[in-house]
Amino acid sequence: MKLTNKEFIKVIEKKYTFEKNPLVAVAVSGGPDSMSLLFLVNSFIKYKKGNLIALIVNHRIRKNSKEEAKYVSTYLDKNNINSQILTVDKDNVTKKSMNEARNNRYNLLTKFCIQNNILHLFVAHHKDDNLETFLNRKIAGSDFYGLKSMSELLLYNKVSVIRPLLNFSKETLLNYNKKNKIEYINDPSNFNLEYTRPIIRNFLKKSDQKIIKEINKDFENILFYSPYFIQMIFEILLKNIVHVDSKQIVVSLHNIKSLNEITSENIIRRIYQFLFYQSNPPRSKKTRILISEIKKLNFNIFNVKGMIVKKNDDFLTFSRKSV
Repeated sequence: MKLTNKEFIKVIEKKYTFEKNPLVAVAVSGGPDSMSLLFLVNSFIKYKKGNLIALIVNHRIRKNSKEEAKYVSTYLDKNNINSQILTVDKDNVTKKSMNEARNNRYNLLTKFCIQNNILHLFVAHHKDDNLETFLNRKIAGSDFYGLKSMSELLLYNKVSVIRPLLNFSKETLLNYNKKNKIEYINDPSNFNLEYTRPIIRNFLKKSDQKIIKEINKDFENILFYSPYFIQMIFEILLKNIVHVDSKQIVVSLHNIKSLNEITSENIIRRIYQFLFYQSNPPRSKKTRILISEIKKLNFNIFNVKGMIVKKNDDFLTFSRKSV
């Protein structure tokens, strides 16, 4: 798919809604993906007569991360793009894992947005990233809902996170950068085979087109059918809810026990996300243990990641605390 400023503006206006003269933030690592996104969003913001700030995170994982952040900031200044460097607290860098870095980055980015009344945060995940996430989650045994991978729009810490490049490939972004003479840096962790994602990326790079085509077909099927699956889960849940408020949900025990494991697991995950809307749902292994316990005659109470599940006669009560 061809990517130009004009085409990008059309996509953004069609899919998303913004306030008049919007103030937006763009997460910028300095890599080719985030740099292409930044200049694309910048063209959109100029068109909308709004304001933009590029947020550069010094993650403290590599020795030269501070220098990289300054280099990117200086380059953006030369291109008349406002930027701010956010530095991760060294006490939050213990494991130096990708998961820790991602959490630190999003927490910093959204905190800045909240403090500065910024409603929208753009991030540069693209089509290849989503395919990698799909394979990563498939290897980890994610359910149907998880295999849907990244969404174009989500709410994180009350900030609207927008991923407008999920339909564009890495190659398309590189071509955009080349055509518009946009400079960027390469993150060496993207090639570190000690991490799962670079291993998957390397596998895809070396695979022949037949394998890539089959993986894409599998992923596209998930994307196509997932809305129907999610709708089914919510319909089953709604039909079996006896009571709901901000602290607890009560459902019919008999009907839940008769469902298959995949459906039961997804219902429990949806209940958890309702009660703990800012937290990720429990892992499949823990949820499946709960499902197994629920089916036992002597089941009484279970704690799954802070959610209390209690049996009361023919009902199950899910709550944030014991009530």
